[in-house]
Amino acid sequence: MKIMDFRSDTVTKPSEEMRRIMASAEVGDDIYGDDPSSNALSKYAAELTGKEAAIYTCSGTMGNLLAFLSAGRHGESLLAGKRSHIWNAEVGGFSAVAGLCPYPLNDDEGIPKVEDIAPANRADNNIHHPDTTILCLENTHNYTGGIAVAPKRFAEVAREGHRLGFHVHLDGARIFNASVYHGVDVKVFTEEVDSVQFCLSKGLGAPMGSMLCGSHEFIEKAKKARKRIGGAQRQVGIAAAAGLFALKNNIGRLSEDHDNAKLLCELLIKGGVHVEEVPNMTNMIFFPMLEDYPSDESFVSGCKERGLLLNALSPRRIRLVTHLDVNREDVERAAGIILEVISQ
Repeated sequence: MKIMDFRSDTVTKPSEEMRRIMASAEVGDDIYGDDPSSNALSKYAAELTGKEAAIYTCSGTMGNLLAFLSAGRHGESLLAGKRSHIWNAEVGGFSAVAGLCPYPLNDDEGIPKVEDIAPANRADNNIHHPDTTILCLENTHNYTGGIAVAPKRFAEVAREGHRLGFHVHLDGARIFNASVYHGVDVKVFTEEVDSVQFCLSKGLGAPMGSMLCGSHEFIEKAKKARKRIGGAQRQVGIAAAAGLFALKNNIGRLSEDHDNAKLLCELLIKGGVHVEEVPNMTNMIFFPMLEDYPSDESFVSGCKERGLLLNALSPRRIRLVTHLDVNREDVERAAGIILEVISQ
């Protein structure tokens, strides 16, 4: 029985061609700046996002944390969406490690409203308030259903952050999903922010790693922060080569994942499942667990027994993610399994 894994796009495995690239990668000591593959990846990532420089990080969580360590200081305030990934899935690193005071904003539509930014600003010279110095945005937005925030809306919020003097950081773990969905160059989003983190290990299909991009000064600070928290590596080129291959070959095909997610959504709705229909849906499908179903665990295990892996991302809320390792046939079979398990 073939196992179909819809838990996340992080489960993708490197293709045979990518493995060959990794096996033959030129390597050196990256801490000394001697790794050719890492250097090539950083140069390409910076050019791709319209930034001066970039560094390779172990994960998206680390990339975001390095941004906060480089742009903020202990005791300052960070604005972020209450449903953002940095708030819900990064173990509070912005507070525990970077020492920032979080201030939650309503991002139920995938991004805060422009009019909510200024009232949340604490940089008002009040001796009792921490200065607000960072605004973190997310695109695509995971917990609201994989929403690809539109360029105009994104720009309006980012520009308001800059008007208020904030460092605007983009958690762009899936920013290429957003650019492909809207049919625009990724720079349409990244040039509106001071720094951006994006993942190589999700829909792009690399086995690990993320990139952090920004100004030369910002990246030099990030390099020191990366060393401080143990994220600097030696012959990282083996993994960096996979990331460069992913960026050059796997961005355009993200539209296939979006099409498969749309098909899965349609099949589930046709079968009577109340799928969360969100604007600008990319490669994620969410639906609430039926009220009379015993538990999330029994539903997940029932699907697993039939060859389908998926997640209850939060209590009574199921998520499926399409990616390069699942095809249209898998989507049709997955829909059938879900409907079968629900019916029982």
